[in-house]
Amino acid sequence: MQSQDNSGIDVLVSEVGPRDGLQMLARTMPTHAKLRWIEALAHAGLPEIEVGSCVSPKRLPQMADTDDVIAHAVNNTQGTVILALVPNLRGAERAFAAGAHKVTIPVSASRAHSQANLGMTPEDVIAQIRAIDALRRSWPGTKPRVEVGISTAFGCTMEGRIDEDWVIRLASMAAEAGADSVGLSDTTGMGNPAQVKRLFTALIRDLGMKAGGAHFHNTRGQGLANVVAAIDVGVTAFDSSQAGLGGCPYAPGASGNIVTEDLVFMLEAMGLHTGIDLDKLADARRILAESLPDETLYGHVPEAGLPVGFLYARS
Repeated sequence: MQSQDNSGIDVLVSEVGPRDGLQMLARTMPTHAKLRWIEALAHAGLPEIEVGSCVSPKRLPQMADTDDVIAHAVNNTQGTVILALVPNLRGAERAFAAGAHKVTIPVSASRAHSQANLGMTPEDVIAQIRAIDALRRSWPGTKPRVEVGISTAFGCTMEGRIDEDWVIRLASMAAEAGADSVGLSDTTGMGNPAQVKRLFTALIRDLGMKAGGAHFHNTRGQGLANVVAAIDVGVTAFDSSQAGLGGCPYAPGASGNIVTEDLVFMLEAMGLHTGIDLDKLADARRILAESLPDETLYGHVPEAGLPVGFLYARS
């Protein structure tokens, strides 16, 4: 979502592939391969990388090495914000101890999804945010940032339509509980540009400086259109996943995230500086392909290449 220091960029792209992408795979990516991939992503200029989830390995065995991955990434990717998803206070304790710069907490606007994903009601998760905020206030040294993403904000495969007033009210509750920023997540890929404009306009109106960024899935091909709609109303931070990997185990049919390579190309072509090098992103993609040889990797830009005469926003 939002970074600690945007370093002069126009739009922040937060890479979530090492977490959101890998959690959906049947296989577990070897730790050494994860570390090479994360270092390559940082070298490409990604200002922020979500490197894993601090959850029970029984629930997500793909994330069993997250504590070690956080610690390695913090020590080997200077200038990159390293964050981890945490579902509760215990997860936050692990992330803080490993040195994460930031944690992100999912709060589902769908009660059915919240129970399936976290085993808690949305109100229970708000209470966890308060506890995590109290923990970080007492944490020695640099205080990690706390962000929240309102999951299923644009619709739920279990409940269908989600009331938009409830989404914004829940976001306000998260901000009041201590979150530094609160963004909106299209967990199920049901959102459309008009809906994106409505919800983010309301979020910015009600939360002001605490209004965070967007996490879009491309399940129905609306991902980049939704990015443009969000930019139109003032959103400047977006999650994406290299090669479009990702989804949610508890949102049936929700396919992967918007593709980092395609997002960066679009933003730079629009004149919006991201600070990310597409050639170096291609190097990171090769590591991913080598490490997961049987997985389908998505993306139009990697297939078509950069057009002749392509110029970055700040050439």
